[in-house]
Amino acid sequence: MRITLSLLLLAGLLLHGPARADDPPSTSAAPKEAGTPRATAGGTTFTLPPGWTATQRGPVLEIRPPETDLTLGLTDVDAKDASAAVAAAWSSYDPSFKRAVHVATPAGPRDGWEQREFVDYEVSPNEKLVIAAFAWRANNHWLVGMLRASEATREKRAGPLNVAINSLRPKGYQRESFAGRQAHPIDAQMIATMKAFVADGMTKLKVPGVGFSLIDGGKVVFEGGIGVRELGAPEPIDADTLFMAASNTKALSTLLLAELVDEKKLRWDEPVTEAYPSFRLGDAATTQQVQIKDLVCACTGMPRQDLEWIFQDPHETPRAAVARLADMQPTSKFGEVFQYSNLMAGAAGFIGGTTAFPNVELGHAYDEAMQRRIFTPLGMTRTTFDYPQAMQGDWARPHDIDIDGHLVRGDMTLNYTIIPLRPAGAAWTSPHDLSRYVMMELAKGKLADGSRLVSEQNLLERRKPNVAVSDGVEYGMGLIIDKRWGVTVVHHGGDLEGYHSDMLWLPDYNVGAVILTNSSPGFALRAPFARRLVELLFDGKPEAAAALAASATQLDAERAKDRERLQVPPDAAASAALAGKYHNDTLGRVLVAHQGKQLIFTAGNLRSEVASRKNDDGTTSFITISPNVQGLEFVVGAGAKPRTLIARDAQHEYVFTEQ
Repeated sequence: MRITLSLLLLAGLLLHGPARADDPPSTSAAPKEAGTPRATAGGTTFTLPPGWTATQRGPVLEIRPPETDLTLGLTDVDAKDASAAVAAAWSSYDPSFKRAVHVATPAGPRDGWEQREFVDYEVSPNEKLVIAAFAWRANNHWLVGMLRASEATREKRAGPLNVAINSLRPKGYQRESFAGRQAHPIDAQMIATMKAFVADGMTKLKVPGVGFSLIDGGKVVFEGGIGVRELGAPEPIDADTLFMAASNTKALSTLLLAELVDEKKLRWDEPVTEAYPSFRLGDAATTQQVQIKDLVCACTGMPRQDLEWIFQDPHETPRAAVARLADMQPTSKFGEVFQYSNLMAGAAGFIGGTTAFPNVELGHAYDEAMQRRIFTPLGMTRTTFDYPQAMQGDWARPHDIDIDGHLVRGDMTLNYTIIPLRPAGAAWTSPHDLSRYVMMELAKGKLADGSRLVSEQNLLERRKPNVAVSDGVEYGMGLIIDKRWGVTVVHHGGDLEGYHSDMLWLPDYNVGAVILTNSSPGFALRAPFARRLVELLFDGKPEAAAALAASATQLDAERAKDRERLQVPPDAAASAALAGKYHNDTLGRVLVAHQGKQLIFTAGNLRSEVASRKNDDGTTSFITISPNVQGLEFVVGAGAKPRTLIARDAQHEYVFTEQ
């Protein structure tokens, strides 16, 4: 799915050269280096990430990572508006720049910037490029950033790039901090304000149902829901409604590991090959380096390769899913940058499960370990990995926004594909159940009755920062540690098709929250939800509402722009030129079927109607458009025979050849 630079930055994400074979093994990731304070010629301050360079080229300060295919130019401009500022910046940086604008959208004020706008430019998929700009105003002066990067390096260096961009401050500005402030209690008025904020976000983003909770003093002060489980049906969301927790499952899996470390059945610094001798990565040196704690640190250099599980049969065995890691190569040095890997996190949970139940099949061992050691003790009575059990009674159906902007019921097909890697994201849970977990985190490992589930030491080990995700934001073990506002917020999000969620807690204030949504745009509600809660707790600047509105505007603009270039039904001549069957050794096959004027692609377990798009370089793409299967792109390869289709993620290319 195309997600622009602007939306990634609005959400605070920007997620997600090969490691050298001769690097000697080490016992842990290298110590993190601090960035270097820098400033532009006009006085805008920022942090230059470790290993990056900054070179002044006329009025533009150009910063680069070790790779040469990513540059971020920063310059201060006096202009009448954002558009004029961006035009002036490109003119001084690259007078030959002629790219057409894909979409330009405003963002809410933040960090001293009174006005912000993002611009994304048109690129063809075979260029494998990201070209974008942003213009931020403080007083009467603009700071313009101009990004040109390969998709691969942009994803690989997303963490440090986030550090650089999100640390930009106007000259003389001191970032807002709540350090040392006393938090207000979450009283009836604050609960009502949060309810109204969620309801407004649901309207703006087109989300039919949200379940959420608020926790204060280590106890739930509100849990319930707004909206409905299914579009067009009356059943309301309540505290027990089940949603897919997606990647929030990772934190539950690392809790299992912490318990096993308590019992001395595992060690955090134990080489994974000792705990699970068949564990292999595509790089021998990295295989030897990886310890149990590193499986969930997002810091091993293993990249995101989600297509390799999305395209697989959901009936694949966990053992086979873990074995696929042996074919995957790291694309950064161990401990160097944030790279998120569902496959590595899946392996972590399964290794925990088989350690607890060594003579049981991996999947069953994990399921049993989680039930006995996590769900039952915590009182998470409805939380489960059993899809048929979850999908009856009180459960939220997934929804999506179709290509014409309409909210529609979605499809569960893609969500089944995580089952073989379920420790990374396949749990179903409710606002009530997930709140039980958050309360245990706030109680530093104790249950509601005062008994201890896990030691404080090993619970907190999971919160130790490993690698930077953004400015003031770092990744631990299946948990994100956010200190942007001068107080510590621990959280993690979850994203599957039609389900987006977050859980968060402020350990120093005994406050927490949970939010679960049942529509694809729900991901854009999470960060504003957290910000709004923190604003209310500490009398912060009111930024959440503007951030939410900006995300909704961005999503609508992006969707409308993409729709302009889609042809539905697809171009008849281009469709007729396709083969009926294609194959790739890694991802399997793609079947092409004509049904009247519709064109249907079936890839692995996924089946979707497709649209065509004529790209600026003359190539043609076919893009899936069925609800909750949208955005998978196949570019028609050059040459008449054999016919090919090309699918890509940011760092990998898969060529399907006709059969």
